[in-house]
Amino acid sequence: MKVGLIVNPNAGLGGAVGLKGTDGPDIVAQALERGAVAQSGPRVRRAMARLAARAPGAAIVTVPGALGADWVDGLDLALTIRPLPDVSGTARDTWQAVLAMKDCDLIVFGGGDGTARDVAGRLSNGTGLLGVPCGVKMHSGVFAVSPEAAGALLADLVGQDGPLDWDDATEIMEIDEEVLRAGRIAPRLYGHARTPRARNRIQASKGGPRIDWGAQLQGAAAELVCEMDDHTLYIIGPGTSAGAVMRAAGHEPSVLGTDALRQGAIVARDATAQDLETLGADDAIKIVRGVTGQQGFLLGRGNQQISPALIRKAGRDGLLVLASEDKLASLAQPRLWVDTGDPDLDAELSGFVRVRTARGREMMMRVSAS
Repeated sequence: MKVGLIVNPNAGLGGAVGLKGTDGPDIVAQALERGAVAQSGPRVRRAMARLAARAPGAAIVTVPGALGADWVDGLDLALTIRPLPDVSGTARDTWQAVLAMKDCDLIVFGGGDGTARDVAGRLSNGTGLLGVPCGVKMHSGVFAVSPEAAGALLADLVGQDGPLDWDDATEIMEIDEEVLRAGRIAPRLYGHARTPRARNRIQASKGGPRIDWGAQLQGAAAELVCEMDDHTLYIIGPGTSAGAVMRAAGHEPSVLGTDALRQGAIVARDATAQDLETLGADDAIKIVRGVTGQQGFLLGRGNQQISPALIRKAGRDGLLVLASEDKLASLAQPRLWVDTGDPDLDAELSGFVRVRTARGREMMMRVSAS
């Protein structure tokens, strides 16, 4: 198997600073002005380090610099680095990299849904696709559940002697960021890709947005608001289930943004990670979260504003989780995943958490590091 590697160095930049994504150079510039720190390269290196540890000497085809080679430098891998005509800092770099790897059997990329779309749009027929999760929006089913899962899966694939098992109809989803920033969620199916079958290492495609989470979930949200402590900062969101708590407190939530309440009043709306860390410096913290449909992610998908520092301060007992019983029953696996960007923190969060499904009603769910 010949494996190609492409990294979108801008993927995920907009997450922690509340920009909902980084499609386009103007948004990248805004993210950098807000102090965003690149995450995609280090996350890809985690995946490649796992590959090198489990399958030393594995052959990887990549392109120069931050688009690939920088993140595998020094690892025990057999590298082939192919030049690019030019580097523009736009999606064209990804397209050119895919064309440079047209003889590869599998393309591994670091990015989000936008990068998945850009890579899939230039793939040769029959070429496989595997994503290392690095973006803000990751609704597509081509992503491994974590960088380490991607590396372990790659190690299994390159060492496999027999025929591979592929899913030829993995969904690639796309969300218009401009529409999202205007307050509307408008996902659409972009296309399909060929991915390795590995149910415990590949995430499911995200279920569609919930329009009405039902009277039971509203009751759970109202109950949570009644129990709020005046000396605690409540970080709310993103997502529709967590948004029910904002509505129960008499406020309109940010769409896929993160808000904060203290003593029932909004103290931050559509906040960045830095905003929330400053607000929570002297307070106890609790984090109100929903669960992504079908995938089961609790932390690490679309909520990068809630930083590892905030999560560690809140602890697992400070996670207040809401989800309807039908959503929990429809998860691809009966557990909730965490991918905070800090593997040690992910391990600390593993265990069980109570999920409020209605007023006076809870379900225990296992939390696992992805």
